[in-house]
Amino acid sequence: MQTTNELTEVMVVPGPSLDTSNSKKFKTVQVAMRLVIDMSSVQFVDSSGLGVILSCLRQVTERGGDLKVCGLSKGVRALFELVRMHKVVEIYNTREEALAAFEHKPDHLAHGATNNTRRF
Repeated sequence: MQTTNELTEVMVVPGPSLDTSNSKKFKTVQVAMRLVIDMSSVQFVDSSGLGVILSCLRQVTERGGDLKVCGLSKGVRALFELVRMHKVVEIYNTREEALAAFEHKPDHLAHGATNNTRRF
C-alpha cells in the first residue's frame, strides 16, 4: 500500500482478479481515514471481492473517513453498476482524480496529510 500521507492510503489491487483466492488478504488490512482502492490491474471481481471492498468501506466510514475506487476496467465497472456499487462508493478513472477528490471535500480530512500506497 502506498501512503500519500498519514491519513490517505492507496491500496493497489494486483490483477488480474479480486476474488476468493486473494480477498482474504484485504480483510486483515488496517485502513487509513482516506482510502483509494486502485483496481487498474483487475479484470475480474466476484462476490467476495465486492464484499471485501464493502468491508473496507465500513471500516473507513466507522472512523469518519472516506473511500474511493479507481481504475476500473470496462467489465468491472459494468459489474459495479449492475450490483449498484457505484451508488455506494465513488468511482474515478485514475488514482490522481481519486486523490484530488479528497482535496475538494469541505471536511477536516481534506487538509494537511501525506499519501500512502500498499501493494498486495
